[in-house]
Amino acid sequence: MADITSSRNSHTRPGSKAAGKGSLDTPLSGRQRILPKFSPNPDAFGHATEGFARFMGTPTFLVYMTIFCVFWLVWNTFAPEAWQFDSQALGYTLLTLMLSLQASYAAPLLLLAQNRQDDRDRVSLQQDRQRAERNLSDTEYLTRELASLRIALREVATRDYVRAELRSLLEDMLEAQEELRTHDPSGAGSHESPKDKVKEKLKERRDKQRNPRTQQIPKVKPDKPGYPAHLNTPES
Repeated sequence: MADITSSRNSHTRPGSKAAGKGSLDTPLSGRQRILPKFSPNPDAFGHATEGFARFMGTPTFLVYMTIFCVFWLVWNTFAPEAWQFDSQALGYTLLTLMLSLQASYAAPLLLLAQNRQDDRDRVSLQQDRQRAERNLSDTEYLTRELASLRIALREVATRDYVRAELRSLLEDMLEAQEELRTHDPSGAGSHESPKDKVKEKLKERRDKQRNPRTQQIPKVKPDKPGYPAHLNTPES
């Protein structure tokens, strides 16, 4: 009995009707269409629709429509009855149908044009948001760079600081030269040489006047003899 059942199953193809319509292991075949599927190009159709919708919203369309309706009414009112194609007695039925057909097509065309405009606005808003995010990131980057430059400039010696240091050094040299010139070698209790005394004195003075952290500018006395005139002018 098992051999007969297996032989029947072996001769049955997966896509045959014997497998049954509700079988999950059999793929469902596509339904054949009698007429070919009509799928117009959405971009081309949408472009033409937007052009017609824009034309309907212009004064030119209103003028042409008014002229057409006036001509239709005048012709079917004053023309001979043999030439009239829309009877006045029936209330211009054909004209009413034409205007109703135009209104029924105008509403979907305007809606389609509005939907395409909404899609463009959505894409434009997304691009503007991305551009704003990039501008924000660039601004934050530039702000960090400016802050780092300001911090780095604090450690750089400025022109005024260098000039002040040169003035102070020149003043120390002039004072040392004057002290060496006025030193009395016959003084009592002078175990150190004049040069050592001048060096110690200048070192103590520099430690009091200058602070490397704050870069304080030492005061310069411009009335020293032999001091250059261009260094005596105070800085603005």
